[in-house]
Amino acid sequence: MSAPTFDLGKLHGGLRLPSEKSASTSRPIIEVPLPGQLVLPLAQHVGDPAQPMVGIGEKVLKGQLIAMFDGVIGAPVHAPTSGKIVAIEPWPVSRRRGDKAPCIVIECDGEDRAVEQAEAILDYQQLAAEDLQQQILRGGIVGLGGAVFPTAQKLMQAVTGPLEHLILNGVECEPYISCDDMLMREYAKDVLQGGQILMHALNIASCLVVLESDKPEALESMETALTELGDERMVIKQVPTIYPSGGEDQLVQLVTNREVPSGGLPSDVGCVVQNVGTAAAVHRWINQGEPLISRITTVTGDGIAEPCNVLARFGTALEDVVKVAGGYTERAATMIIGGPMCGKSVNTDAVPLVKATNCVLVLSELPSVGAEMPCIRCGDCAAVCPVQLLPQQLFFYACADNEAKLRDFGLIDCIECGCCDLVCPSHIPLTADFRNAKARMRELADEKARAERARQRFESRNERVRKERIERESELATQKQTAREAGPSAIADILKRAKKDTKPMDEDP
Repeated sequence: MSAPTFDLGKLHGGLRLPSEKSASTSRPIIEVPLPGQLVLPLAQHVGDPAQPMVGIGEKVLKGQLIAMFDGVIGAPVHAPTSGKIVAIEPWPVSRRRGDKAPCIVIECDGEDRAVEQAEAILDYQQLAAEDLQQQILRGGIVGLGGAVFPTAQKLMQAVTGPLEHLILNGVECEPYISCDDMLMREYAKDVLQGGQILMHALNIASCLVVLESDKPEALESMETALTELGDERMVIKQVPTIYPSGGEDQLVQLVTNREVPSGGLPSDVGCVVQNVGTAAAVHRWINQGEPLISRITTVTGDGIAEPCNVLARFGTALEDVVKVAGGYTERAATMIIGGPMCGKSVNTDAVPLVKATNCVLVLSELPSVGAEMPCIRCGDCAAVCPVQLLPQQLFFYACADNEAKLRDFGLIDCIECGCCDLVCPSHIPLTADFRNAKARMRELADEKARAERARQRFESRNERVRKERIERESELATQKQTAREAGPSAIADILKRAKKDTKPMDEDP
C-alpha cells in the first residue's frame, strides 16, 4: 500500500533545519526501570493545578487517582506505581526559572501493583459522545505534543461548533525530537485505535493521520496498521519536512488548505488537532484501563552517550532517565527540556519527568549567535515567519512598550517558534523580546481588569449608599407625617433619632 497523494496547502515561511534524529532512532524504545522514588507535580497541564486526594503515609496503587483539579480546566493525576506517600511539598521542577512547585512524592515499593478496575471496561461505541468525553477526562490525558492542554476539555470546546476532520499530528519538525516517530513505528495500532475513539467522542467520521516525508519507517508501520484495521474513515497524509509545520494552525493549513483566523482555534474551520501520543494514551485508557502515567521521551544530544527513546513513568528523575541512555559524555554541559528551538534550559537533572517532557536534550554547548546589533530592516524575519507577522515592527513596538501597536500588528498570534531569531543578521533575540512583551501585556490586562473591578465595586457601593439614604429620607418623611398627626413632642423625638442614625454620604453604612 503506497502513500496516497493529496493537494496540500502552502505553509508561509518556515525553515529547513537539520533533523539530528538518526542517533536516537537507531534503537528500539527502552523502558526505564522503576526508580525508588517518584516526584509528581500537581500542575502538569494547562489550567488549575490538581489538589491532593491522599495524605502522607497513605499507600497507593498503580493507576490510583491521587489528585483532582478543582476548576473548569485541568486534569487529574494518577499514581504511576504502587508505594507510599512520603511527602506533599514544593520540589524543583522543569520551569524556566528553576522554581519549585507543589508535588506528591511516592516511595515505590517495587511491586508495581495496579488498582483494580471499579467496573469492566466499557465498549466506547456504546457510549454517547458526552459520556465518552467525561471518561477521557477521568484518565488524566493531556496533549502530549508539548502544549499539555487537557484533552477532554479540548474535545468539549470543539463540539460546540460544526466539525469535519480529526487531525492526528505526527509531525515532529523540531530538531532532535523523535518520540512520536518511534511511537508510530512501534505502536502504530495504538495510535489509530485512539483516533477511532476520538472520532466517536467528536461525532465525526474523518481522521487525517499526518506525518513528515522523512519518516519512511513510521509511514510503513502506520500504513500496515491501517490496512489491518480496515477503517476507511482514516487517511494517512505526508507533509514536507519544514519547521514549524507541526504547529496546530500551520498543520491545518497544510492538510486542509484552511486558514485558522487570528486569535481563533482549528475548530473554527472544522478541525480538531491531537498529537499521536495523545491518541495512543486515549486508547490505553479507554480500551485497556490504564490512565496517563507514562510517556515516550527522546534522550539525545552530543552530551548523551547512547541517544535513544525511552518509556518512563511520570515522576522519574531525569538523572535516572539519562542512565538508561548510557549516561553523560565528557562534553555534556547544557540540559534542555524539549527541543533546541522551543525548549527550556534546566540547571539540574534532579527534576522529574512529567507529561510535557517530550525530549531531554544534552549538548556540549549552545550555538554562539554573536553580539546583538541594531536592526537593519532587512525583512528576513518577515520572510520566514509562519504566521505572516512583521517581526521587525513588533520588535520596535516591544522596545517602546506600545501595547496598542503590538495588538494591531498581531503579537498575540506569535507562536514563539524562533525562526526569526535564526535568520536575523543582527542577532537580535526577537523571540525572547516577544515573549517578554506578551508577559507585560498580560500584566497590563490584569491591572486593567483589577482597576475595572475596583471601579465597579466603588460605583456599586455609592449606589447602595444612595439608595439607603433615599430609603431613610423616605422613612423619615413618613415618620414626620405621622408625628404631625400625633403632636409637637413626637416630632422632636423623631428628629432626634433621625439625626443620630443618619451618616454622611462618604461613610460606609
